[in-house]
Formats: sequence, C-alpha cells, structure tokens
Amino acid sequence: MSQNQTSRGNKIKVNKVDTFIQILIYLIVILFCLAILLPCLNVLVLSFNDGKDAARGGIWFWPRVFTLDNFKEVFKDGSIMTAYGISIARTVIGTFLSLMVTTLAGFALKQKDLPGNKLITVLITFTMLFSGGMIPTYIQYRNLHLLNSFWVYVVPSLVSVTYLLMVRTFFEGIPDSLEESAKLDGCGYFQTYLRIMLPLSKPVIAVVGLYTAVNHWNDWFAGAFYMNNSDMWPVQTVLQNMLTKSMSQQQQITSVAQALAHNAVSTTTDSLKMAAVVVTTVPILCVYPFVQKYFAQGAMIGAVKG
Repeated sequence: MSQNQTSRGNKIKVNKVDTFIQILIYLIVILFCLAILLPCLNVLVLSFNDGKDAARGGIWFWPRVFTLDNFKEVFKDGSIMTAYGISIARTVIGTFLSLMVTTLAGFALKQKDLPGNKLITVLITFTMLFSGGMIPTYIQYRNLHLLNSFWVYVVPSLVSVTYLLMVRTFFEGIPDSLEESAKLDGCGYFQTYLRIMLPLSKPVIAVVGLYTAVNHWNDWFAGAFYMNNSDMWPVQTVLQNMLTKSMSQQQQITSVAQALAHNAVSTTTDSLKMAAVVVTTVPILCVYPFVQKYFAQGAMIGAVKG
C-alpha cells in the first residue's frame, strides 16, 4: 500500500454536526469582532470628515467630505503639545513606580511568616469597599502638599488594591520550592524578588502595567480638580476643557452675526469629540502590540523541570 493510500485511510472523518458548530463559532467570533471594530472605524472616519457635513448623517466607513480641520482645531492651541509631554511623563513614571510598589507589596504579602499578614490583607481589602470621599481626599492632598504638583498624578495612584491582590495571587502560584532553593543558595528576600519572582512574573507585570498605563493616560479628573496651573494639565484634561468651551460657545449664540460666524466654521462639537478620541487613543494603542503576547502566556512554562 502506498503512502498516499495510507494517509487517506488514516484520514479522520469529521462529523457534520461538529463542522456546523465550528462554523457557527467562527461566525459568532466574527460578529463580535465587527461589533468592536466598526464603531472604532466610524469614529476614525468622522474625525476626518467635515463637521457640518457629518451632522447630516449617513457616514459609515469612508469620509464624505475629507478634511483635517478637526485636528487643526484640536492642535490649534499650543498647549496640547505640552499636555502630551505631561501625560507621557505621568504615564511612564507613574506606571514604573506603581509596578515597583505593587510587586514589592505583593511579594511581602505572599510571605506566610509576615507578622499580621491576614490583618494587613483585611485592612487593604477594606479600602476597596469604603473611601473617605472627595472633600477629605482633597484636604489630605493639600496637607501633603500635592496640590498643583506633578506628583498629584503619581503618588495617589501608586497602589491599586485590585492589582495588588492580583499580583499576590500570581506570586502564590509560583512553587515554594523555587524560593526555598534561592534561600539555600544564599539569596535574601530582595534577591529572591529580583532573580526569581520578577523573571517568572512577566505576564502579570505586563497586564498590570498596561492597565495602569491606560488609567494614567485616560485620567482627566486629577488635572481638573487638583491642578490650577493649566500648563501642568495632561492631554485628557486639556481636551475635556476644549470640548466644554466649544459646547458653551455654541450655546451662547444670541445674534445673527454670531450665528453666521459659527456656520462659517466647518468643525462642530461632535467632530471635535471624534478628533479628540483619535488623538488620545492612538498613542496608548501603540503599546498593545508589545504586551499582547503576555496576556495568554503561562508564567510557569519551563520554570520547573521534571
């Protein structure tokens, strides 16, 4: 019997029901992907379309009247570039310090011989359910001299309880034998943390780091409420303030001359919103390709032999 006949004889027969289920699953996944991608595409298209023309509707996947006026309006104020620098510095510094503090605290809470381990965990978890509120928080920041300071963006968000518990749980999944072996080789706690825990924790560090960076990049609240100096606003606060001014100017039209001047402008509040979404979303999207592989990667692959 030839090799081709053998391969045909060993061919696995696929049940028609299984084929139908597989096709149905593919269709459902495709529909979910379209439900996510099409609105994003529509936002991108509207950002490149004339605002007055977009108000007529009927624009879906391609600009009807292509223009860059929406982005020119967004970047017309030179403060947007300064705001980008603040946002980038805040995201990089805040994410790095947050990862350092979170992983150190997670490693400490992982130690079973830590005095008051359970009590500390309960107190940390308690903060997830209750907080002091906005006014006590503002007073606390003022007493700590964080108001109108760059560090008001970084220090209050150094630790997230959710990410801390996530990191601690991940550390607990690493076999104790690895930590014990490091101690037998003369490593202390800090060396074990650097040489054993961190190299094996790249997936959780990447995920927590990405979420933390996105939170820093998207936050406009801190700049609006804790920073009086507009030169220190992040990009989200600047764009939010820009949209608020645009909406207020549209509502304050009281004369024919103002109406004619307003109609002469091709941008609208909605078109500015779309351009602002693109301006603020694209930079952080560039980070995703570098951490995507860690979302599905197992932490213990190849860590323990035998």
